[in-house]
Amino acid sequence: MWKKLSASALTLSLLAGGLAVMPTAAAENDQITRGEYVKEVIDALGVPLGTGQSVKFKDVPDSLKPYIEKAIELKLIKGKTETEFAPNEKLTRSHAAMIAVRGLDTDETFSEKVLDQYKDSSKIAQGDRADMAKAVGLSLVTGFDDGTIRPKDFVTKAQAEKILERFLAEYSPVVANTTASLRILGTTDIHTNIMNYDYYKDTQSNSLGLAKTAILIDDARKENPNTLLFDNGDTIQGTPLGSYVQAVQKLKDGEMHPSVAAMEVLNYDAATFGNHEFNYGLDFLDEVTDDATFPFVNANVRDAATKALKYTPYVLIDKEVVDSQGNTSTISVGVTGVVPPQILKWDKSNLEGKVTVDDSVEAVKAVVPQMKEEGADVIVVLSHSGMGDATHETGEEDVSYLLSKINDVDAIITGHAHGVFPGKVDESLTNVDETQGTMNGVPVVMAGKFGSHLGVIDLQLEKKGDDWDVTSGTGAVREISKDNVEVNKEIVESVKSAHEGTIKYVRQAVGTTTATIHSYFSQIQDDPSIQIVTNAQTIYVKNKIKGTQYENLPVLSAGAPFKAGTRSDADYYTYIPAGELAIKNVADLYLYDNTLSMLKVTGADVKEWLEMSAGQFNQINVSNKEEQQLINTDFRSYNYDVIDGVTYEIDVTQPAKYDPSGKLVNEGASRIVNLQYNGQPIDLAQEFIVATNNYRANGTFPGVRNATAVEIYPDENRQAIIDYILDEKTIDPSADGNWKFAPISGDVKVVFESSKKAVKVLDGNKSIEYIGEGTDGFGKYSLKMN
Repeated sequence: MWKKLSASALTLSLLAGGLAVMPTAAAENDQITRGEYVKEVIDALGVPLGTGQSVKFKDVPDSLKPYIEKAIELKLIKGKTETEFAPNEKLTRSHAAMIAVRGLDTDETFSEKVLDQYKDSSKIAQGDRADMAKAVGLSLVTGFDDGTIRPKDFVTKAQAEKILERFLAEYSPVVANTTASLRILGTTDIHTNIMNYDYYKDTQSNSLGLAKTAILIDDARKENPNTLLFDNGDTIQGTPLGSYVQAVQKLKDGEMHPSVAAMEVLNYDAATFGNHEFNYGLDFLDEVTDDATFPFVNANVRDAATKALKYTPYVLIDKEVVDSQGNTSTISVGVTGVVPPQILKWDKSNLEGKVTVDDSVEAVKAVVPQMKEEGADVIVVLSHSGMGDATHETGEEDVSYLLSKINDVDAIITGHAHGVFPGKVDESLTNVDETQGTMNGVPVVMAGKFGSHLGVIDLQLEKKGDDWDVTSGTGAVREISKDNVEVNKEIVESVKSAHEGTIKYVRQAVGTTTATIHSYFSQIQDDPSIQIVTNAQTIYVKNKIKGTQYENLPVLSAGAPFKAGTRSDADYYTYIPAGELAIKNVADLYLYDNTLSMLKVTGADVKEWLEMSAGQFNQINVSNKEEQQLINTDFRSYNYDVIDGVTYEIDVTQPAKYDPSGKLVNEGASRIVNLQYNGQPIDLAQEFIVATNNYRANGTFPGVRNATAVEIYPDENRQAIIDYILDEKTIDPSADGNWKFAPISGDVKVVFESSKKAVKVLDGNKSIEYIGEGTDGFGKYSLKMN
């Protein structure tokens, strides 16, 4: 190697930027590469090295990373691109001269005429001439005996040494600031998908499971040991395993919930609550969390009686890290979390009179200054909330974008919507960098659902006295491997008993079906997968109201397609083959741990209820001869209620009356036509009982919100379906055809997307035709509307 220089040589802000060059006739062994030069510069400085873990360049070998990391901290270099440094490329003389000039703290300028003394000055690029003139004027570079300056020649080791030596007498060494890289990992919406196992299909699945996410967590920690791990909620409900632990095996005092056990294996640092944490009531939630050694934080749920925050609003974690000087330093990380205020509606029977919920944005605004005052260097928000929009409405459900605007928030782990970010977001959201994974400059990650992804936030910090400041940050997501079965064996062992018990439970037979049951077309035609649910609910509620004041009122029943490719998942459909029906199949038909409910409404309410549901569809323009997508993907399929007991048609040439949130947007619109009860136009004043679930009964659906009587029953909808099948023994799954689309005249091309697997169940269906590839792995189908 070429000889070492004293530290004072390295005022070298010298290497700012990259320049791709081609080899010349200069001797290869006497030329300096970018990587070699950086290493020699840092060695000469004599500054301590860090771990190199913060280096993002993919083409830098591990042995060089600590030197590159230090040079970046000293602001000596940057890469050619965000991911490429090009350490093996060589420097030209003009480039070496320019980067030397740019590293000098001087305002002195020189006329470009000084370059005229060289015969080959015309070879200096026009944009480089000013810097080259300064380099010549300051004698950083000199010409050759033949009167040339040779700007495109590669720099030799001897020439590089000469350039550096000219700094010795005049310039002071660079002083490095102490910096650190902090990595924050986030999971969300695991929904008791701990094992890589689909309990509904009763088979292994490589597309889900915290046991697989754990492999990503291990890898991310190896890359940077300065790491914290958080969960964003919805961990204890969602699969038969969650139901089994809550209702069958029944979690006992002192017994660790499988979700918590798995999180203990992975050494989570903190977690927050999702809305589904409240599905089983407050006592069960307390039983789940009281065995965890890591804290659960929530800043917006209050005790209804005392008005005090019910849970720990935030914690400060003192994280020991290895800093850029190679020393152990402590960074204080403040962590808080929020849950949608809508839990008061969704779990009214569990929460009414017991808790209140503050607006999420205001809750975070309240606790951030408290954390800062207590010494937090970094603020992380666990936001169990979708992205939302840029306008704040008190009590709204999705607010993560708004949280990124709060001063001193440094990182956000979000979820609830089961989406992935960095990824596509609403175009109305401004200042979103999908490449860097930031919103308003704040790193944000949303890690899908069921353990499908891991959120990775990397923060760069700089020490200021005794405190640390976040200087930059990026967000990214990593997807689990679907090509192998590698899992964390400790997690597998920690949930073995519950997992095996769940499999035994879901395999219990309850009856048989004479035909296949699937949900492939449940959004575009009356469907058996919904009919079975509404039939069971009708029988249950009729039995419940016997002997009451409601006994003589007609009973209707509302059901929705839960698994209908929801949220861009082409595999998310129910498929149950003809033959034996087991509990796992019932759980596939009815995913949620809802309980039966009944509402007393009028015929007018039924119509408004259906008008809300009809927002599932885009408006079809009869004069448009191009393909038109029927399904509104912004509308959640579980909000598309079919009401059995009445007949009706949906006219999709009309605009939707309500938007997906239930807000009135077209007051005069009427998509529901020919609404009849017992073969006659429905009497808008007539009273009806509607069988539904507690989620809908406690909500604010148009029609639902006008109910004059509400009864929430303790029995699960799923159990009602099991009882129905047990009683029937053999079911013949078929829909009664109580609804359809109103015919559209003309040559319209209406299309929709469903699973490609739906092709095998078309069975000569003349109204539906498979026409090719759709988006995101779906198939595209046409639908005849006349």
